[in-house]
Amino acid sequence: MVAPALLGASAGLLLGDLMHRGARRGMGIGLGALGVAALLPFAVGGVTWLVTGPRSKVGVRRKIQNIRDAGIGAPIHDEVDAELLEQGLL
Repeated sequence: MVAPALLGASAGLLLGDLMHRGARRGMGIGLGALGVAALLPFAVGGVTWLVTGPRSKVGVRRKIQNIRDAGIGAPIHDEVDAELLEQGLL
């Protein structure tokens, strides 16, 4: 995670004097926006974990509901067993 940042910083130091001031400013703003966009999924994932994680109210409610619903599953329908029941063999 640190290597791309170090490479970018070194390239910026080496190429900084070669570019016009306006070009440097635009490039800096663009790269900064790209960096924020790259970090956004991690931030959203962290907030989502806080809101719906296992220790939050929503997470606890979901866990309890899953435990309650575990025994309510649809009955398993086996066509072979149904056929054997119709024939009186089971």
